[in-house]
Amino acid sequence: MSRPVAAAAPAFGGVPSPILIGVGAAWTVAIVAEASGAAGSLHHDTLLEGGPGFGPALVLFLLAWQVMVAAMMLPSSLPLVRMYVAASEGVHARGRALAAFLGGYAVVWSAFGAVAFAGDGALHAAVGASSWLEAHDWAIGPSVLLLAGAFQFSSLKDACLRACRHPASFLRRHYRRGTRGGFELGARHGIFCVGCCWALMLVMFAAGAANLIWMAALTALMVHEKTRPTGARTVPLTGVVLLAVGSTLFLWAAYANGVV
Repeated sequence: MSRPVAAAAPAFGGVPSPILIGVGAAWTVAIVAEASGAAGSLHHDTLLEGGPGFGPALVLFLLAWQVMVAAMMLPSSLPLVRMYVAASEGVHARGRALAAFLGGYAVVWSAFGAVAFAGDGALHAAVGASSWLEAHDWAIGPSVLLLAGAFQFSSLKDACLRACRHPASFLRRHYRRGTRGGFELGARHGIFCVGCCWALMLVMFAAGAANLIWMAALTALMVHEKTRPTGARTVPLTGVVLLAVGSTLFLWAAYANGVV
């Protein structure tokens, strides 16, 4: 597999058209949902408060989450997808292996989405059960921004981002033929992808599953971090911006609520 991997440059050309169409369709769905107002009904807060119950609410949320992952995360993984397609050229059941690769990636991000949704449900329950937390719920949003900003300077962010930024090395190390090999590769890549982007996706989670401004800004940021030569220099700068915005919003909210 070394020849096709080495020949595959980290660009989007050569990615199968159904995948590119899928990314475009995900953005189209998000835009239509936002324009029609349907996005609001799938927001995690709306689903948890007076929704259909935790189980059905989780299912509905994960459906919206899949659209968001396809729109936001898949573009940053297209270089690896392209290399995987090149490496598996001529392999039996190539299409099934590619589907398994994408499925493994989706399973990992779905697991993260489910954990985030369950954690948000637990937070809602804690706020409802504590008068002190209810009086200080204004701190939750800014705290998410502060967490995301601090994570930009962590060694875990750096380690996971290095794996995502060098797809050729990643593929040479972990490539296995077949459907199972594709699934395991996609899941492994998904773990590293979650590892470097989970905090930024929590910002998206807090903003809402189809807030187009946040979606576009964070997608551009993650694609730049993971695919561009200057991506490494962007990471601390983003951290500073997130910490500054989070601190400003925290102080403003504290002042507005009479805490300071």
